[in-house]
Amino acid sequence: MSEMPSKALLQDARFIDLHAHSTASDGTHAPAAVVAAARAAGLAAVALTDHDSLAGIGEAREAGLSLGVRIICGVELSATEGERETHVLGLHISHPAEIESHLAIFRASRRERAERIVQTLNSIGVYLSLESVLEVANGAAIGRPHIAKAMIASGWARDIRDAFDRYLGNGRPAYVAKYRLGMADAIQLIHQAGGLAFLAHPGTDGTRARLETLATMGLDGVEVRHPGHHAHDTARLGTLVDHFGMLPTGGSDWHGSAEGPRALGCMRIPYQWLERHDARLEEGCQRGMVA
Repeated sequence: MSEMPSKALLQDARFIDLHAHSTASDGTHAPAAVVAAARAAGLAAVALTDHDSLAGIGEAREAGLSLGVRIICGVELSATEGERETHVLGLHISHPAEIESHLAIFRASRRERAERIVQTLNSIGVYLSLESVLEVANGAAIGRPHIAKAMIASGWARDIRDAFDRYLGNGRPAYVAKYRLGMADAIQLIHQAGGLAFLAHPGTDGTRARLETLATMGLDGVEVRHPGHHAHDTARLGTLVDHFGMLPTGGSDWHGSAEGPRALGCMRIPYQWLERHDARLEEGCQRGMVA
């Protein structure tokens, strides 16, 4: 579950952001700084959803209690549906021990992937050391943005976009696929940790047939609002979520930008959506007690 400040602290802040990253993965802000940014944006709650990591949650919760921001314990996992690569948000993780051993495997696979990417870069004449990448990551779950930053520092790329466009992006010379769970396994893992599982930023791929299939796997909801969605996608996803009795979520997918289309809180997610999550979690607890 999540740490909840008093209602008095929440009454004048009605918006939330349920998708944000910190330095525990590929964000630029420490967990406490994410919470401070949420407070500055007038948010009542923020979910820390780092890639394959819960390492920032403790620091975020301490900051949340101090600043009057509710902290949702979350994680973003990579999964596969057949040949499709996708992301799953686990929100409201209440039993982190149930998921942590799996996350450790994911993080180890990220390091192995980074080693392979660096080896590939070196083989095509882009000389980079793994040590420089680890220094940039600074203990976080290693991702391609860390490699891109090391490339920039070494003069091999102008910026992150340039590094991805020429070397690291899908189909580029140094692309290496990362370890992923099957979708059903990812959903089950999140449920075992006491959380709710949401399909992240599906955009145009959030079709009726796909959501119907995922509902049979136990998917709890869909990220309806996301900066990468067009307005018609948001409307369509909202309708489908209601049709299948799922829950909506949404957020900025924030990695540190102070302003622009992915600024923290930019999606104006209503606090009522979080209350719907709470109600579903309470229903689950009651069913467990009856069982």
